[in-house]
Amino acid sequence: MVTRKAPRKGSLQYWPRKRINKFLPNVNWDAIDSSSKILKGFIAYKAGMMSALVKDNTADSMTKGKQIAFPVTILECPSMKIFSVRFYKNTKVMKEVLAENLDKELKRKLKLPKTNKKFEEVKEEYDDLKILVYSVVKQTNIKKTPDLVELGLLGSKEDKLSYVKENLGKEIKVSDVFEKGQLVDFRGVTTGKGLCGPLKRFGLKLKRNKSEKGRRRPGSLGPWHPARVTFRVPMAGQMGLFTRAIYNNKIVDINNKQIKNLKNYGDTKCDYLVVRGSVMGPSKRQLVVTNPLRQTKKQSKKNFDLIELR
Repeated sequence: MVTRKAPRKGSLQYWPRKRINKFLPNVNWDAIDSSSKILKGFIAYKAGMMSALVKDNTADSMTKGKQIAFPVTILECPSMKIFSVRFYKNTKVMKEVLAENLDKELKRKLKLPKTNKKFEEVKEEYDDLKILVYSVVKQTNIKKTPDLVELGLLGSKEDKLSYVKENLGKEIKVSDVFEKGQLVDFRGVTTGKGLCGPLKRFGLKLKRNKSEKGRRRPGSLGPWHPARVTFRVPMAGQMGLFTRAIYNNKIVDINNKQIKNLKNYGDTKCDYLVVRGSVMGPSKRQLVVTNPLRQTKKQSKKNFDLIELR
């Protein structure tokens, strides 16, 4: 019989495995161009998971025309407002202009600059511009401090600037950015699990019961020479609270009909997304929803009509 082998499963692509510095990660907006709307992303909050009963309308599907059920994630999406505009030159922020008529509560919750410039004062040539937005989180029951994140825009510099001027002081809704049935990507932070051993952290094989010096550890930390432990050796450490991305999730529905008594969350109070499958993080975790980086034909051709959530 062939000897079973179980080498370390932890990818060295994610290194070092340590806690993140911020909950909403940076996104390479220049790489995301598959969008029909000018705004490329949105801030969402994970409310919980449910089971969805849908009618499958996917072409060439074995269950076409039938009712099927699958798990879905509910993501509450309060409105967003523009906080500031960043002008870029040679991939660096050349100037940042704070939006006028900001909410009065922001002065108590965020640090605002004392002096502010206007759009007319930006006379230098710039290559690109992006917007810094904040979520109007008071529309929900989660918290009071809004989340800030930089979002990219699609189109020419003139189109982007006109979009910013049109939406200054206005609320941007999730229905203005995404549509029912399209694919989206999620970028956020996984659930934190604290200090974990190498078995849980890297998926090592459990040693036999009579092995020396413990079962839930690697057999060797390395050779005698060179007499050191390399960073590739699976060892105990931080597990979870890492920045990760999930690609090509299908939006089953966009709705604002209240869902009550979601576990560890409560009731939804504004627009929310119903997305097929699971999303990283616990309840109330903030996420960045973006247009797909590289959508696949297999996922994009799927078509569902939501019947009910249960």
